[in-house]
Amino acid sequence: MMKPGNRLANLFLRYASPFAELRRVPIIGDFLSWASRKLVPRDTLVWIQIRHGPAKSLWIRVNPRTGQNVQEGIGEPQVQQALADHLRPGMTFYDLGANIGYFSLIAARQVGPQGRVVSFEADPEIAARLRENLVRNNFSHARVEQKAVWSEDTTVSFARVDPSTSPDRGLGHVSSDSSGDTITVEAVSLDRYVTAQNAPDFLKCDVEGAEAEVFRGADRLLAGKRTILLIEMHSAENQRTLVQKFTDLGYTVRNLDENHILALPK
Repeated sequence: MMKPGNRLANLFLRYASPFAELRRVPIIGDFLSWASRKLVPRDTLVWIQIRHGPAKSLWIRVNPRTGQNVQEGIGEPQVQQALADHLRPGMTFYDLGANIGYFSLIAARQVGPQGRVVSFEADPEIAARLRENLVRNNFSHARVEQKAVWSEDTTVSFARVDPSTSPDRGLGHVSSDSSGDTITVEAVSLDRYVTAQNAPDFLKCDVEGAEAEVFRGADRLLAGKRTILLIEMHSAENQRTLVQKFTDLGYTVRNLDENHILALPK
């Protein structure tokens, strides 16, 4: 039987969007915000099944305040479609900056038990949730590396964004500033990592601005393995640098949307 708190959280998840406009109304909006904080605390998590898209019917544990798009399966549709179009059974998929694992779940379904999924997530709290999501869906061919990916094997400072700003801490990033909620995490380079593991056939990267640094540590990988690359860009400079790098390596690069590029080996 569902606990009362979970019932409230699921109701919040269901009706958050219809009430969104009311939140902008003076007095009413303030009351709704106050009531939602009391009834559904910010750290509430509930299990849901995704309703649409390549992840349809998969289980994932979400924050009801931010889980509407996840539940409907509508977030970043071009990325979802690229995974559906290019991942095949038996492939190895790397998810860099996996967060709670929405794309890792899609990939684990696409590659099947004969394939492999490796999900890198530096934030220990989010990495634990990611493991839960993979286990709930019986994806034993997927594993989580609670590490950052960087240009070399080292340790880095990782800034964890306050849950009030990002409930799923999706904006966490490597930082040179040690103030605030910053932790030290192990970092690995792709070139070093694949010396002991299967190299990826498909790699998705969302590392909040560190994408150029990540691929400084992947020269041998990209020279030897024609990996499909799907990358979220967080600056125009990083995009220029990496598009040129991939083009020089013999990739065809195109924009998936305003934030993502897809690099396919020729």
